[in-house]
Amino acid sequence: MKFDVDVLRYLSKDDFRVLTAVEMGMRNHEIVPTELIDRIASLKHGGTYKVMKNLLKHKLLHHDASKYDGFRLTYLGYDFLAIKTMVNRGVFMAVGRQIGVGKESDIFEVATEDGRVLAIKLHRLGRVSFRAVKSKRDYLKHRSSFNWLYLSRLAALKEFSFMKALEEHGFPVPNAVDCNRHCVVMSLVQGYPLVQVKQLSNVEMVFETIIGLVVRLAEHGLIHCDFNEFNIMIDDDEKVTMIDFPQMVSVSHRNAQMYFDRDVECIFKFFRKRFNILFEGSTDDIDGSEVNIDENGRPCFTSIAKNVGFLDKELAASGFTRKEDEDIKKWVTPGIILQNWFWFS
Repeated sequence: MKFDVDVLRYLSKDDFRVLTAVEMGMRNHEIVPTELIDRIASLKHGGTYKVMKNLLKHKLLHHDASKYDGFRLTYLGYDFLAIKTMVNRGVFMAVGRQIGVGKESDIFEVATEDGRVLAIKLHRLGRVSFRAVKSKRDYLKHRSSFNWLYLSRLAALKEFSFMKALEEHGFPVPNAVDCNRHCVVMSLVQGYPLVQVKQLSNVEMVFETIIGLVVRLAEHGLIHCDFNEFNIMIDDDEKVTMIDFPQMVSVSHRNAQMYFDRDVECIFKFFRKRFNILFEGSTDDIDGSEVNIDENGRPCFTSIAKNVGFLDKELAASGFTRKEDEDIKKWVTPGIILQNWFWFS
């Protein structure tokens, strides 16, 4: 579905009132009955059906009459609700070109009133992860349906909370600006994904920095779970920035060592193939941390001094609770350019 913010020009207060009514109804309904939407929206002069027809035309709602007559929000409708909220808060005033497409997200440039450019990440769980969830039927045995919008909101909240906590502890991550529904607004990283980089002036230093980050995360009680060349940004000065955190787990996770070893192996494999690095010998000092190295030159997970739960307080303070973490773990396994700016008035 094309993300066309220009449609926002033509949406009225009544349109947003009905979108919000559908969102509220989806807390307890997979498909929200038409009568309930009309009741929640409570438009002064009626006209709820006419508004819903307009929202359907713009693909902001989906109509379903298989069991009863009702509607649900589409991702585009959810996008518009989040963007409207951000604009009302003054977080940004314009949406620009798309700068990234992930397995479960879309990323766009946005601009503040004073012209500063930020990035907005729209989480879209269900795009790819749906197949992983559907293949694990036991995940669904206690529930007949689940809401991808809700899961995307949890993913966004988790990423925002982790980004905020990691930034406070000196990790090279984007600055977390704001979060609403399934959207996270952050500083725009000036650089390129490592996967696009063909040459480095100091390959060894960059490699050691990246491996050092994996170890530092573990020392703080966290494992990235998707630490690879797609989730590492590097600028012209070869400064490294980590991105994409919704899948992070604690070092106390039952599969923690497997995730840690997988992250490390992804980095070793990429640098070996792309830059022809030969990993011979070993070192006892990675980014200032004393860590044992195995016979293959990889840092040993079991030798890392871990502080399990070290970031629990910070994450809870950022709004991501244990219950929400459990909710998202039940369902998700870890692991188009707009040519013109659209300004909101």
